[in-house]
Amino acid sequence: MAKKEGKILGMERENFRMFMGKYGIGVILLFMVVVISVIEPAFRSGGNMLNVATQVSINAMISFGMCLAITTEGIDLSVGAQLALVSCTLGQLITNRGWGILSACLAALAISTLWGFINGFLISKFNMFPFVVTLSTQLIIRGLAQVVSGGQAIPLTDDTFKRIYSFKLGPIPFPIVMLVIVTVIMYLVVHWTKFGRYIFAVGDNMQAAIASGVSVLKTKTAVYTISGFLAGVAGIIFTAKTASAQSNIGVGYETDAVAACVLGGTSFAGGVTTIPGVFMGIFIIGFIYNGMNLIGIDSYYQSMTKGAVIILAVLVDMIMNKKNA
Repeated sequence: MAKKEGKILGMERENFRMFMGKYGIGVILLFMVVVISVIEPAFRSGGNMLNVATQVSINAMISFGMCLAITTEGIDLSVGAQLALVSCTLGQLITNRGWGILSACLAALAISTLWGFINGFLISKFNMFPFVVTLSTQLIIRGLAQVVSGGQAIPLTDDTFKRIYSFKLGPIPFPIVMLVIVTVIMYLVVHWTKFGRYIFAVGDNMQAAIASGVSVLKTKTAVYTISGFLAGVAGIIFTAKTASAQSNIGVGYETDAVAACVLGGTSFAGGVTTIPGVFMGIFIIGFIYNGMNLIGIDSYYQSMTKGAVIILAVLVDMIMNKKNA
């Protein structure tokens, strides 16, 4: 009898583990919305929800690129600096050089994409540690942003450029439209293409992936190139929002992206991620900031909370996947 009860209990635990592994992030998101709404009713207003979605669109672009890097057992610490370089490039080209908006945006995107390619090539070709490579390029890119801007903020007064952030399709701000489009594309690429399967294979077992004919060089280089491109998109949206190009922006954005990824179920052990999970993780981070601001909690406690959330998310990932540190 005791053996049978133990077996049933074990099955219940396993079912709970599987449920939380699949739907836990959604449960957490719903719980957060309910709790913050009770504490601060203004949180659940339609206007505030649109505001949160617009704000997180910038972090979303970076987070989607970050989740690819982490899935291949890597990380991209240069994304915040890339955002700053894109912003300074836009300020220099549009305000100081008189370039058109489209050509300036394409040039800025090309620069961030190139840096993503450099990261990926160094990591995959020479088997260098992603942490070391992207930390080093972060310093180089941040320095380049300071050189491009001359260490000064460059105003962008062009109303057409600022409409990239302020434009609305009906009641929906354009950054949210971009967020939806990029989310759908990322979902299709990661979960429905051969390239997506290669990403999972490289992160899960690199040697087995090589034996199966997967090119680690091409896969990792592509992953970091995509991360660079998405950081560039984030840089354009952010610059249109602030109407100012500065070399000191984007600091700490990589930690927000990492937090969104691990909350969404992306494993640092590699080979595990879901785009819907990362999407919800992005909103959890956004709700943490927005809810605390509405309640009136100091920004220092927001940073502490974010750090605690990352530790908790990694711990839960280890428990759910039965992996040891």
